[in-house]
Amino acid sequence: MSGQFKLLSERRFLPLFVTQFLGAFNDNVLKNAMVILITFQGARMSSVDPALMVNACAGIFILPFFLFSATAGQLADKYEKSRLIRLVKTLEIGIMIIAAVGFWLPNLPLLLTALFLMGMHSTLFGPVKYSILPQHLHEDELIGGNALIESGTFLAILFGTLLGGTLIGLGENGRHFASATCFLIAALGYLASRGVPIAPPPVPGLHINWNPLTETWRNLKSAKQNRSVFLSILGISWFWFYGAMFLSQFPSFAKNNLGGNESVVTLLLALFSVGIGLGSLLCEKLSGKQIEPGLVPFGSIGLTVFAVDLFFAAPAAGGVATQLGAVEFLGQAGSLRILADLVLIGVFGGFYCVPLYALMQTRSEASHRSRIIASNNILNALFMVVAALLAIVLLGAGCSVSELFLVTAVLNAFIAAYIYTLRPEFINRFFAWLARKPLGDK
Repeated sequence: MSGQFKLLSERRFLPLFVTQFLGAFNDNVLKNAMVILITFQGARMSSVDPALMVNACAGIFILPFFLFSATAGQLADKYEKSRLIRLVKTLEIGIMIIAAVGFWLPNLPLLLTALFLMGMHSTLFGPVKYSILPQHLHEDELIGGNALIESGTFLAILFGTLLGGTLIGLGENGRHFASATCFLIAALGYLASRGVPIAPPPVPGLHINWNPLTETWRNLKSAKQNRSVFLSILGISWFWFYGAMFLSQFPSFAKNNLGGNESVVTLLLALFSVGIGLGSLLCEKLSGKQIEPGLVPFGSIGLTVFAVDLFFAAPAAGGVATQLGAVEFLGQAGSLRILADLVLIGVFGGFYCVPLYALMQTRSEASHRSRIIASNNILNALFMVVAALLAIVLLGAGCSVSELFLVTAVLNAFIAAYIYTLRPEFINRFFAWLARKPLGDK
């Protein structure tokens, strides 16, 4: 093993990677199992419209990021991180017990409670997992470490989504299989967390401010004082806006534009996720193991170019009347171009986000790093909510899904230009990287 993959053989990284992967995996097994259960059996659990409840699930999961991120950042700066990770994974086991009861009955309030608590679990874990990397990895390993975390996260989302849907589809016993699987994954996550090495707290005397509003505002002000860090946070948040805009539209795009069934939706999600994983893993090779801001403009160029090409490659809505399976879709003219665009959007997304995560980690003060990452998580959540609202407005105004992708591509170009105008270092490093003459950090 060499390069970033060597980290997977070392205790200072592997237990954290496995813990993070299983946590993201469990999030998505639970979410997708719940969504499908509500879609098909929601009427017997509640009088509320199942379609409304499915949309509410996304909001319920993301709400804790607004409520608890500020506190999570403070806890990660104040307490020893490996112990915090074990406590968070213990909480996950308790949450899965609540979910198991909710699936068993079935009981909608219990399931929604479990979903909210899993959102809180992810909120508490986020600042710890990113702030612990600089404590256990050398600077020339941060690109590779972040790449593995990002690729693992998106693959966990993919596999969790597939497994959740598969389990709940196993007839009347599907919800029991889903609850048992979620509990098992949580237990394995706790066992993995016991191997995470100690990471001493940077500010053990920190006084916790339990007011999320004032602490969030204070953290954002602190992040803004370091322009390089703040622009990295904005860039990462924009990536989550961009990703949310695409991922949320795959079902409609597959059905209405491509004439595909559920297997085509799965194909789109798989290729997009694999693309992000591949792009993330290539970052270390392209940057020579250094934190290379020049990859960020390179990534943003691809995010715009291939999304524009996807707009021109996609058939008009309603152009295909039949519901094609994945194999039948692959036989259609133009299908490979569409799939190549999605893979390349993912690849360039990896080029774009991995260096930004590394910049945020290395250029923030160690004493405030977890709170800075908490601020990033809050803005990520906000940008995803804005993406959902913008999609609702544009689709309601008559835009097609492919036109929504085009709007996102154009917005990406403007956002990138704005960030690079504020911080010319990105463009300077981009041209230096192209010339293979890296400049020193400024």
